[in-house]
Amino acid sequence: MSRTYKATGINLKASPMGENDRLITILTKEYGLLRAIAPGARKHKSRLGGRSGLFVVNELMLSKGKSLDKMIQADTQQSFPGLSRDLARLTAGQYLAELVLCEASEQPQAELFELLIAHLERLENAPPSTVLACLAHGTFHILALAGVAPELRYCCLSRTPINPQLGGDKDHPWRVGFSIQAGGVITLEQLEQLENNAGPADYEAGRRKRIYGSLTTTIGAPELALLQQLGKAELVFTQASSLPSMAGESVASHGLWRRVERLLRNYAQFHFDRPIRSAALIDSCFDSSAYAS
Repeated sequence: MSRTYKATGINLKASPMGENDRLITILTKEYGLLRAIAPGARKHKSRLGGRSGLFVVNELMLSKGKSLDKMIQADTQQSFPGLSRDLARLTAGQYLAELVLCEASEQPQAELFELLIAHLERLENAPPSTVLACLAHGTFHILALAGVAPELRYCCLSRTPINPQLGGDKDHPWRVGFSIQAGGVITLEQLEQLENNAGPADYEAGRRKRIYGSLTTTIGAPELALLQQLGKAELVFTQASSLPSMAGESVASHGLWRRVERLLRNYAQFHFDRPIRSAALIDSCFDSSAYAS
């Protein structure tokens, strides 16, 4: 039986190994997540040097090893130079890669592979003011593919339909509950019952709450309206500011997208039970006025 095999993969993570090698974590269509040694990749003028870089898509020839496979040949099919030229885009790409690493297994991952490529392309080509929206969009789609996307149209507990009331009374703005543990939106009545009737939390829920923070909050109509758009294949951007608009409301602000991203971040960290290490840098990157509407 041949010890070599072919695969199409994108590099998600790399670390030095030995004096000249590089250890690559690769998401492949055919075999899912695998780790392989790129021999000599850190040598000057190595043929595998650039091909072992972050977010490079290669047609690979690999050789099976006892514990780690070895990259024999790599023919680059696609790369994302626009990401590496911009810290916020690069960090957003790393954020999505972290989520993919949480979800991926050693089974074929063609759908996850194609989804990641599509969202990296959007991040690379998006105007600066839409990068955060594209990150939230990609995060939601990865959660959906994993089967853990939040419920955003019905109360998770009562199954009551929930529609954001945009343009309401400014003195008494419309609000709805959001429970990370329950899996999405809940009515304010259910939120009150949940908080008032909370008995001793089970150990696992308590542990995650200590790590990731509060498991319940309230959100307004604009946040929910944006969240409900994220399940679509494409976000519809306006020419005026390049941010999605909502019926009856002005164009979504940068601050709204920051709140949406943080909500999804906390949700993803809880359900994947793993912190997103890129998140701290995301916060500092999007403080910049260049990424505000």
